[in-house]
Amino acid sequence: MSASLWYLARGTGVVTLLLFTLTLVLGVTARSRRPFLGLRRFGVASVHRSVSLFALVLLGLHVVTLLADPYAQLHLVNIVLPFTSSYRPLWVGLGALSLDAMLALVITSLLRERIGHAAWRTVHWVAYAAWPAAFLHSLGSGTDSATLWMRVVAATCAVTVIAAVAWRYTFTPAETTTGRPVLEPAR
Repeated sequence: MSASLWYLARGTGVVTLLLFTLTLVLGVTARSRRPFLGLRRFGVASVHRSVSLFALVLLGLHVVTLLADPYAQLHLVNIVLPFTSSYRPLWVGLGALSLDAMLALVITSLLRERIGHAAWRTVHWVAYAAWPAAFLHSLGSGTDSATLWMRVVAATCAVTVIAAVAWRYTFTPAETTTGRPVLEPAR
């Protein structure tokens, strides 16, 4: 049973990294106010929410399997309070930081109507710190971090995020902030 938990924890961790990468990319592109992959801003935001919810479910499964796995020897305090684990405290601590940030994002998203858009948006900026923490956690705490396939996954995630941020901040003169092309008058 322990081997099954370990494989499930590893698998959900990798897939969660991929989904959080996609979530960040969709969030960044939704903010650009430009169409992305044929979707208008509303469509991108809708996919962003759906992917982030699925990622959170997998993150929960990742955490629960690690808590149940006797090999990991993690306790709830190690998952919630960063840098308290005896196993690779820095790397597991970065995962705990990312988890805490994700919990803050979920709670404020659920309370968005009550706390207001400005407060929600301020807390939502935490995602820009949560992703690198999760990324580094996957590189340092995972037993697969030295394998070629995991390095390819990590490099792909990093390049994708960098490309999305670069795309977000590059505008062509024919675009407005609404993402609609500006029609040039006939000459």
